[in-house]
Amino acid sequence: MDSRIDIMDALEKDLFGGLRSLGDAMNFFTKERYNRINPMNENLIDWKERGKLVSGHGNNTVYESCTVIGDIKMGDYCWIGPYTILDGGGGLTIGTGVTIAANAMVYTHDTLRFTLSEGKMPYEYAPVTIEDYCFIGSQSIILKGSHIGNHSLVAANSLVSFNVPPYKIVAGSPAKIIGEIYVENDGSVRMEYLSVEKGKKTIAL
Repeated sequence: MDSRIDIMDALEKDLFGGLRSLGDAMNFFTKERYNRINPMNENLIDWKERGKLVSGHGNNTVYESCTVIGDIKMGDYCWIGPYTILDGGGGLTIGTGVTIAANAMVYTHDTLRFTLSEGKMPYEYAPVTIEDYCFIGSQSIILKGSHIGNHSLVAANSLVSFNVPPYKIVAGSPAKIIGEIYVENDGSVRMEYLSVEKGKKTIAL
């Protein structure tokens, strides 16, 4: 027996039972439809509806656990994963077909100098642009003032604070350009990673 039930009054027990039933039903639905089991809050909110609320476009996915700050300009067909942060306070523009993977963060402001100066200096803001068809890897951080060129890949766990040209692969903390992306005429993608020892190593996807 769940020990939490013992300390509840009748109304609380009814509410708890209703939430449990709702949670079970939504878990069954998402397991059957998507073959996944989400936290309850992710099951309750339709990600496409939230994407439309954030962007005005109906084909975007924005998870419920994504924190959205300020006004954001976003193209269509984007996927914004769980536990992400989109800070539009300093101006955030996201192009078409962009993926921002789980736990990635995009910041257009910081409180660094404000904090170190004991509040004497203001918050600092600078816009961020992520152009079309970029992939921002899991747990990456894009800092204020950055510009990510189209068809670029930011590898997981990267810290970006500079302008990334189009069709580049960046990785590391701080991030550096480590390769290039080629989109072939047939739509396939080829990546070439730079290697100090061996020149270029080609990996085809």
